[in-house]
Amino acid sequence: MKKLFSLHPIFNAKKDVRFLLSWKFIPLVIFFASIHLPSRSYADDNKGNNKIVHSKTPGFSITNLAPADISDIRVTGIVRDEKGNPMVGVSVLVQGQTAGVSTDNNGAYSLSVQPDAQLRFSFVGYKTVTVAVSGRTHIDVTLTPDASSLDAVVVTALGIKREERSLGYSVAQVSGEELTEVNHENVLTGLSGKVPGVAISSTGGAGSSVSMVIRGTTSLNGDNQPLFVVDGTPIANTLNNVGGFGDRNPVDYGNAISDLNPEDIASVTILKGPSAAALYGSRAGNGVVLITTKDGKKSKGLGISITSSTVFDRPYKYLPLLTSQFGPGERPYTPDNHPTNSLPGNPLVINTGSSAWVGPELDKGYNAVQWNSPLDANGDPVAIPLVSYPDNSKNFMRTGITSTNGIAVANANDKGSYRLSYTNMSNRGILPNTDLYRNALNLATSYRLTKNFTIDADINFVRNNSNNRPAGSRGTNPMDALSYLNPSVNIMDLRDYWMPGQEGVQQKSIAPGDFDNPWFLAYEAINSFSRNRGYGNIKATWQITPEFSVMARYGLDMYSEHRETHIAKSQSRNPNGVFGIDEIFHSERNSDVLATYNKRLSDWDFNVSAGGNIMYQRGTDFQNSTNSGGLVVPGLYNFSNVLPSSLVFSNYSFQKAIYSVYGLASVGYKNMAYVDLTARNDWSSTLPVENRSYFYPSASVSILLNQVLQMPSYVNLFKIRAGAAQVGKDTNPYSLSPVTQNGGAWGDETSLIIPGTLLNPQLKPEIATSYEYGADLAFLNNRLRLKGTIYRSDNKNQILPINLPQSSGYGAKLINAGLVRSEGVELMLGLTPTAASSKLQWDVNINFSKNKTIIEELTEGMDHFVLWKEAKGGAWTYVGQAIGDIYDRKLVTVDDKSSKYYGYPILDEDGSWQDYGGGLTDAVKIGNFNPKFSMGLQTSLSYKGFTLTASFDWRNGGDFISQTYRYTESDLHSQRFLDNTIKYFGPQANLPQYLMDNADKYIKGIHVVGGPTLALGGFEHTEGGITLHDGVFNPGVIEETDADGNFIGYKENLGGPDTKYIRYQDNYPWSFTKAALFDASFIKLREVSLSYAIPNSLSQRIGLQHAVVSVFSRDIILWTKAKIGIDPERAFQPSGTGFEHGVEFNNTLPWVLPIGIKLSLNF
Repeated sequence: MKKLFSLHPIFNAKKDVRFLLSWKFIPLVIFFASIHLPSRSYADDNKGNNKIVHSKTPGFSITNLAPADISDIRVTGIVRDEKGNPMVGVSVLVQGQTAGVSTDNNGAYSLSVQPDAQLRFSFVGYKTVTVAVSGRTHIDVTLTPDASSLDAVVVTALGIKREERSLGYSVAQVSGEELTEVNHENVLTGLSGKVPGVAISSTGGAGSSVSMVIRGTTSLNGDNQPLFVVDGTPIANTLNNVGGFGDRNPVDYGNAISDLNPEDIASVTILKGPSAAALYGSRAGNGVVLITTKDGKKSKGLGISITSSTVFDRPYKYLPLLTSQFGPGERPYTPDNHPTNSLPGNPLVINTGSSAWVGPELDKGYNAVQWNSPLDANGDPVAIPLVSYPDNSKNFMRTGITSTNGIAVANANDKGSYRLSYTNMSNRGILPNTDLYRNALNLATSYRLTKNFTIDADINFVRNNSNNRPAGSRGTNPMDALSYLNPSVNIMDLRDYWMPGQEGVQQKSIAPGDFDNPWFLAYEAINSFSRNRGYGNIKATWQITPEFSVMARYGLDMYSEHRETHIAKSQSRNPNGVFGIDEIFHSERNSDVLATYNKRLSDWDFNVSAGGNIMYQRGTDFQNSTNSGGLVVPGLYNFSNVLPSSLVFSNYSFQKAIYSVYGLASVGYKNMAYVDLTARNDWSSTLPVENRSYFYPSASVSILLNQVLQMPSYVNLFKIRAGAAQVGKDTNPYSLSPVTQNGGAWGDETSLIIPGTLLNPQLKPEIATSYEYGADLAFLNNRLRLKGTIYRSDNKNQILPINLPQSSGYGAKLINAGLVRSEGVELMLGLTPTAASSKLQWDVNINFSKNKTIIEELTEGMDHFVLWKEAKGGAWTYVGQAIGDIYDRKLVTVDDKSSKYYGYPILDEDGSWQDYGGGLTDAVKIGNFNPKFSMGLQTSLSYKGFTLTASFDWRNGGDFISQTYRYTESDLHSQRFLDNTIKYFGPQANLPQYLMDNADKYIKGIHVVGGPTLALGGFEHTEGGITLHDGVFNPGVIEETDADGNFIGYKENLGGPDTKYIRYQDNYPWSFTKAALFDASFIKLREVSLSYAIPNSLSQRIGLQHAVVSVFSRDIILWTKAKIGIDPERAFQPSGTGFEHGVEFNNTLPWVLPIGIKLSLNF
């Protein structure tokens, strides 16, 4: 025995016998099958130092199989982990046989065996334990983690836990600890850069909308958000997140995923492709995000955990405008050279009502009459020093503060468990008078009514509310008003924002009716909301036999939201004030049943499940507001203060249902090959009767080549996988037949109208067919890890609107058309440079993703699809081209290649650029809003209780349109536009040739030569009898014609004698999108955290089990290629039906440097 097994008996006749067994020639299981230990024995298989500990008998015996005449006995017990927590799903097998059971939700098992049988306890990620029964009827076992195991467990569709090695498709899982190492107000922002193939964008700020797109845009209907499932309950992430009343008052109230409390999340699993998500049916066309919340099942007695964090958001980088050069006005007049006026002494007068910033220069010692000039004894304004106030933005902003405090109580025993948590989050925004509050209550319970019947319940209540959400875009957005506040104005002079004696009636403004006071908008354009949300489920599980179980679940997601808008009188777009209320209600009920049968036969594992689901949604939206008539009495926000003629009402409601049946079968062979098959059929109420039933299957295979073939010992895993699947996607309610709407009064009658889109009673579901191939590799005891996936998804039968002739009475018609193909690659590299035994632990994970989506087909007569139109251009895609292409109006140029002016702009007779109009056929592609590729890097370094983690995110390529720069540069607010003008200080006669020698750089395209002053390259220009050096010209040529209008040649506009000069203020290329197009590349330090775990020996002295303190920061912008002070990630606009990617509009909050501190205590 000693020679064969390297068995070293160490025994004491009065105590125990211990056998230390080192793995050599034969598996340990054979040895177990040969040794009979009478009682109270346990084993610990840690692969490197296997031990058998035997109490009572100081000896051993070699035995054969148990005699057939010995009666079976029933053995029961509980399997726990190293912390004493019950373990669910542990496999309990009779050694040498295929019979066995799995532990239930309380870690309990029960089976009949021979008295001298051996029981084998195994669970992925844990060391296998084999125990001799020795006639006992109750055996409890403790399993310990196996650090070298590759059998990670992930949550898959329907909440089924699977070994990752058995999956034939790509699944990404992020733990709750990873999400909350650095506090985020939104769970999705914590995923940025951590998962390949997942793009996350946010408008910025706490509570704002967050867009998540998996593997690129695949649906043309505007909604590419995945399905979110929390503990088995689908959560509505509806996109009616932008609202507001009044003119230009769009408010982002945040989409529903922002209601989830990150502190309650145990893990997030992302099912990327249809192969992974097919079991969720028509709602899974864009992927599925499975969120598992924390429970108390792992508690060892009563446990209390407390978390507290505070984050300070300090603004540090503001939009780079002309902060100190020019005052408001169209021309840079001086005290000695300006238009005459009737004021005594003819002083220089500043045109404060001008949106342009090319007026008199600041800080030159000039005195001028300004908006706040005092009056002399005759009531005439007095000229005062014209100086700059470069810190207006800094003085308007404040340091934001976010505090999050939570407490959780958990307990568990052999009958059940619970976890009750409460979290409070309060946010003070960096904009004055903005805030956000969240109160979240979570209860997770489990109770074993009988040994085979368990009830689980997860209940969540979340309240989000704000006293004021700032408007976005233009209009009532304080940031928009701030961007139009010339630096000659001290913003602190506007801090008391009411005119004296006119409080509540007239704001203090530099130009009443034209410009709003930023302070006034911050405190008197109020958009408040409160959203109460309850979601969760109750689940019953009946383990009928060790192999067969039935689960029934009822889930509910319900929220009600109250939005209210108050805008005081004198706001420039809403001078009579605004009052509006919006009441929103949404609910979704899901009833599920799932039967599961598991069986192991020799080398085969079988898992078969079948079930069904009934989903029912309903929602209402009721709005009541004022029109332009506004309020009767200023400041009284009540509908009794609104004239009946000024009231506007609207009401909307919907219902939707989907019935579903589904099944799945998984087969495994010798832990080396796995095949999964799924099928689902949905019946949707939103589709016509003949098309509402649709079926979609999936299949995937996983093969562990390192188990099939003989490979070197350093190869721990070599898995290849492949999958194919189909999923369907229905449409919105009421897309089949028109519904009449109230069109208002027509004389004494009430008119009815129908929508402008002709609906289609023959709609079919969208169908997405995907193929996925990949490999997972691990080497050197899992210290080197590689994963790769390539995929293709074909989405056909897109539900699209197509234009109709006006004679039809409709503007468009809904049809099924098109084929959208998405292809991409995802790579992951994991490194653990340090050994497991080292005190220093270092992990590095790198991910890479690249995706391209092409419209392969549309329909007859339709060669393109428009995603959005902005800035005289837009994003639309032609058949055969990539989604995300951005187009611009085409510049009129010389197209005769034989001409020496080939490629030069052809200017009009005034010297301005010309385009071919706004037609799509004359547009030119200028970019694409999708990145060329994305990469993420996460690293963790631990040493003696200290842990340093960091996460980086790099998005390379892609473009975006900045409406902020387009509007501000058109009024000459931007330093960039001034810097980009061509400045020539040489002899005037040499200028044309200088430009022609550098035609590609200075002529072809859109360029401006000159500047606003002589020192800045301006040319002499006379207007209104005043001559200044604010002339510029556009290099190009002007067509010459004869008396009959026939073309006879070109005249140069290159700075020569016939050049057409234009004043600097009038020469922004407003008609061309490219002037505001920027590269979207960036690198961000998503997260950085330094934590310290207080030693247990110290923390336990004060009654603590565990204590961690950390400091952190997040979302630090390290580099942007555009260098314009705007975060490219905010270049998307939430809308009522989706998100417009690739365009930003006043998403110009300053960049902030967050500094946070967090304390976690466990009692």
